[in-house]
This record gives sequence, structure tokens and C-alpha cells, in this order.
Amino acid sequence: MKSPAPNDPVLAPHAPLTEFYQQPENRATYVNRLFDNSAQYYDWISSVLSFGMDKLYRRMALQKAGLRAGMRVLDVATGTGLVAEAALRIGVRPADLIGLDPSRGMLLENQKARSISLIQSIGERLPFADRSFDFVVMGYALRHVESLPALFTEFRRVLKPGGRALILEISRPDSQIGFKMLRLYMQKFVPWLARRHTSNPDLATLMEYYWATIAECVPPQSIVEALRASGLTDVQRKTYGPILNDYVGNN
Repeated sequence: MKSPAPNDPVLAPHAPLTEFYQQPENRATYVNRLFDNSAQYYDWISSVLSFGMDKLYRRMALQKAGLRAGMRVLDVATGTGLVAEAALRIGVRPADLIGLDPSRGMLLENQKARSISLIQSIGERLPFADRSFDFVVMGYALRHVESLPALFTEFRRVLKPGGRALILEISRPDSQIGFKMLRLYMQKFVPWLARRHTSNPDLATLMEYYWATIAECVPPQSIVEALRASGLTDVQRKTYGPILNDYVGNN
């Protein structure tokens, strides 16, 4: 598959998934509804997807990327706060941590668990002044944005000189066997388990949609190139196993 051009101003993480929404302009509303209606079960399903390793992995990824106490941190697509909680456990003060997400339902769940500033907005239009943060992180939400160049340009804009961006993401396995196994797990088994455990149709649909975004996502090299094109430096992609990716870039 040929990598999309990283300097495309509207480079999306994947083509429109019209089997879920009919028109591209309906994507954001559709996705927000799924997250709103699934928010109360999101931490549970995240643990299921990762075999219970999600919280430990988030904390380790933040530590490896250099997050430490005293930094001012922006958690983009904070959701229910799984990354935010990991940052707090590392020693970041609640007053130094801001979470941002377009889903009101996810923010309400986040608010129940911790006292940090939460803002309803999107990563492509960050409501913050230039050079506001030492560290910007996005956990497993890159596939839900509209434009990678717009997102990464905003990350660079709000980072202080010497600041760092970290993006945690899942990519499709390179091997056909790995791809088929992951598809069976995420497209069939996890949605079935979601329906059985919660009787929530939107949670099951969210998992089906989640898999579709992974299967159709642009190649990791396109993400690396788009990060570099935004002006971030020392961009690296570190892989853990066949699907986990940590992308890091400095301002």
C-alpha cells in the first residue's frame, strides 16, 4: 500500500467508513454518539481488549517518553481518563494536568474519578495559547481525528520549546495470520462479549468500528512523516509486539 503524502493538509487517518455512517461529514457526530453511549463501560472494555495490561502499559509508555512530576501536561482525547490517571500516578499534579475530549459522556465519566480540568473540544483546534505545555499525549484516539497534519500542527503549537508529544496507537499486524487473528478477536469476539456483558448495542458497535479504523488506518510510516512535516523533531516510532506503537516527537 502506498503511503499517503504527509504534506496533504487534509490527510485523514483512514478513508470514510460508510458501512457505519453514510456521509463523511457525519463521522464526528456518529463517533461521539458511540463514545457518549458507551462511556460507563469503556474502562472495562479497555481492560478486556488488552487482557488487563492497559493501565500498566500506559504508565510505562509515559515514563519511557520522559514524563515526570512538575511538567504541565495536556491529555488529548482523554476519554474516561486512563492516560490521565497514569500521569497522576507518575507524580504529575492535578493542577498541572488538563484533559480534552469531544465526547461529553466520556468527560463525565472522567470527572467522577479525578479532579482535573476537563475541556470539551477536539485535538485539531486546541483552545490554548502557544507554548502552554511541556508534554502532550494522545492515547489510542489518532484514528478518530479528521486531519493528521492539523492535529500535529496544534500539538507543536501548544508545546513549549523542548516539549514532547507522545502518541499511543494500534496498527494492523503485518502478517496475514496475525491480521486474521486480531480481526476475529476484535471484530467478532469482543463485540459479542460486550453485548453479553452489558446489553449495550452501542458498545458492541464501537468495538466493531474500532477494528475497522485499525484495519483501514494509514501505515505507521505515514504517521511518522506527518509528525515530521508538522515541524516536530527527533520523531521516533517504537513498537511493542505486533500491534502497539509509541510515536514520540520533540518541539
